[in-house]
Amino acid sequence: MKLENLTLLSDGAPAKDDKRRYDDACGTAHALELIGDRWALLVLRELMLGGRRFSDLRGDLPGISANVLTQRLSELEQRGLVKRRRLPPPASAQVYEATEWGLEAEPIVQALGRWAARSPRHDPTLPISGVSILLSFRTMISAKRAKGIDARIGFRFGANEYVARVKKGGIRVERATLERCDVILSGAPATLASVVYGGQPLDRLGVTGDRVLAEKFVTLFVLPPKVGADAAG
Repeated sequence: MKLENLTLLSDGAPAKDDKRRYDDACGTAHALELIGDRWALLVLRELMLGGRRFSDLRGDLPGISANVLTQRLSELEQRGLVKRRRLPPPASAQVYEATEWGLEAEPIVQALGRWAARSPRHDPTLPISGVSILLSFRTMISAKRAKGIDARIGFRFGANEYVARVKKGGIRVERATLERCDVILSGAPATLASVVYGGQPLDRLGVTGDRVLAEKFVTLFVLPPKVGADAAG
C-alpha cells in the first residue's frame, strides 16, 4: 500500500502546512520544508537570543506584515521549532521562544550569513535588527584578533539590553541586564553595524566605560572576501 507523505505534529497528527513538499528524502529538502518559507528563517533568527513579543518581532522585521508573521509563527510552532509562553504578572504578556531544537538552527543562520556576505550584491546599509547584528558577531569574530581579551561588553538598543562575553578568542551573547560590563555600547543596531563593518567612527555610538576596550572590540570582526563578479553571475 502506498504511504502518504505527511508532516506530523508532535502528537502524531498531520500538519496543515504540507502544501509544499519536495518528495525528496534528503535532509536538505526537509530542512527547506521546515524553514524554507519566506520569512521563516528570519523569524526563527530573531528568537535565537531569547523570547520575543509579537510587537518586538514586527518592529525588528519591518518588511513583514502582521498576517504573515502570525502565519509563520503558527507554522514554526506546528513544526516544533517555536513555542509560546505567558510571562508571569505584572507583565502577563505572551512571548514566542525558539525550542531547544529550534536553537540548533543557529549554525545554519551563521553559515548562510557568512556565505551570502561574500556576494557583491549584499547591501550592508539595509536595516538590521539587534539580534541579527549580535549573531553576526558570533559568526564573524576573528579568534586571532580576540586573543587575550577577556571582557564583558554590554549593548543597549532602545529598551533591549544584551551582554557579550569575549573570551578565549570567541564570543557568547545573551539577553541580560547591563551589570558588571567593562563597556556599554548604545545606539541603533544599524549604527553599530556601520561602525564594526563599515569603518564609521566609534563616536557614532554611545560609549560608557572603557573606551580603549570599545575601540578594540569594534575591530574584532572580519567579513569574508567578496567573490568576483564573474563568479556571482
